[in-house]
Amino acid sequence: MSSQTYSSMLPFSTHQPMSNHNRPIANFHPCVWGNTFLSCPSKMDANATLKHGELKEEVRRMVKEGMDDELLHKLHLIDTIKRLGVSYHFEREIEEALHNIYEQDYEPDQTHLETASLRFRLLREDGFNVPCEIFNKFKDGEGNFKNTLTSDVKGLLELYEAAHLRVHGEDILDEALVFTTSHLQSAKAAGTIEYPLSALVSNALNRPISKCLPRLEARRFIPIYQQDAAHDKTLLKFAELDFNLLQDLHKEELSNISRWWKDLDVETKLPFIRNRSVEGYFWILGVYFEPQYSYAREILTKILLMTSIMDDIYDAYGKFEELELLTIAIQRWDADCLDQLPDYMKFFYKTMLDLYEELEEAMTKQGKSYRFQYAKDTFTQLSESYFVETKWYQEKYVPTMEEYMRNALVTAGHVHLTITSFIEMEDSVTPEIFKWAFSNPKIVAASSVIGRLMDDIASHKFEQERGHVRSAVECYMRQHGVSEEEACSELKKQVENAWKDINYEMIFSETTKVFPKPVLRRILNLTRVIEFLYKDGDDQYTHVGKVTKDGVASLLIDPVSVSP
Repeated sequence: MSSQTYSSMLPFSTHQPMSNHNRPIANFHPCVWGNTFLSCPSKMDANATLKHGELKEEVRRMVKEGMDDELLHKLHLIDTIKRLGVSYHFEREIEEALHNIYEQDYEPDQTHLETASLRFRLLREDGFNVPCEIFNKFKDGEGNFKNTLTSDVKGLLELYEAAHLRVHGEDILDEALVFTTSHLQSAKAAGTIEYPLSALVSNALNRPISKCLPRLEARRFIPIYQQDAAHDKTLLKFAELDFNLLQDLHKEELSNISRWWKDLDVETKLPFIRNRSVEGYFWILGVYFEPQYSYAREILTKILLMTSIMDDIYDAYGKFEELELLTIAIQRWDADCLDQLPDYMKFFYKTMLDLYEELEEAMTKQGKSYRFQYAKDTFTQLSESYFVETKWYQEKYVPTMEEYMRNALVTAGHVHLTITSFIEMEDSVTPEIFKWAFSNPKIVAASSVIGRLMDDIASHKFEQERGHVRSAVECYMRQHGVSEEEACSELKKQVENAWKDINYEMIFSETTKVFPKPVLRRILNLTRVIEFLYKDGDDQYTHVGKVTKDGVASLLIDPVSVSP
């Protein structure tokens, strides 16, 4: 491995003080949360927990009995349970119901746009191969979607959501997305849609279900469902209690991480970094929220924060000679390297070694030491790729897009975070799955493309103003001789194509069909986090704004009101 190459370069000692002159300091804004999350508020009382358990069994019966109803009712029930964020309690029942729906011939019902679209989306979401040709029946003799559909807002909305699960070559879904977007926007602007349907349309146009984080979708859907006159009181109350009970657990986890972070005194020892412990936990909460992944969230959040620190050291503070030392030390992974590092790097390096040592001990006790090794290897791989960017900047070198993206598929961090997210998951996540993920398969590569390009589009101007390695935007502009606007437009197309790759891997790929669904959900949810943080050209992790603040408040501060 490259660690052998680097280790031979390490000097015996580096005691000279490092000057702050000419450092590429970014002046990131400080933490916006203060000590908000240091303490953990009291939890819901025992009666609420007991009531939650009773309602859970009532909903389970509702799911089983509801499968005898007509198709649209079944579809709406499954969709509502998923959007309320409680489907993780009933995965087996929902899987069985969807399998039955897939196997049965419902052709007469599918002449109805809402029914056909909702069935298509729910089945594709669950990995069933449903052909897009079913939507041909909604076209006229000239091959256009029928004008009569424009008055069916519910049908348009469901077709819009379904179209986001398209893959390459599905022209009819590309057309459907253009058609539905245009008419939904017109209906919204005209103010002719009544609540709560108007809220669903607005939310979908802002962020479709397929790209929305499950917890945020639940948080925004619960009050909408509450205002629906046809809502089921049992299901609503169960969803409200479930959200708040989970929120209590998440608050406790964030409180523990906040105290760990404060005890490290990172803000004082590394004042140049992005102090984003709350945003880091929010990021990982997007990857998995279920209660059984509590320790997994703790580990992944801490490693994400170490990765964020490393990124800022390479990107926003370290000098070339210092970064060379750090890269060598990370390759060697040895506490003896501490003496060769400048003081600020010593703190980071020691903290990183301690965290991974804790992880190694936990994995060894479980007989899964291979999981630790993969996590360690992706971290060292990430440092190597960061240093490649450092050398490009030092040499004022502008790589081609192809060269840039080869390295960027690593610096995006998605291989690293994907593998680390698997560490504390079920035993069904086998060594073969770790090996597969480490090889940067198509679904992980697509996630990396989305992460890298959305990040570069959002942060391009800020980073170039302060002096930074060339972004994908600049590489594309230089190689193709186009404007910044044209480059960003092309890169956004590549992001959409990568989403199609993810859809294909989730629905059609034979390779991924043999893997447990929770494995693929981690990759999908990681990509959804990126979609949330970098949508509309903003970097809501680096520059924490209203979108992130509202997201954190809705999931980690404000409980939902519980119906009587």
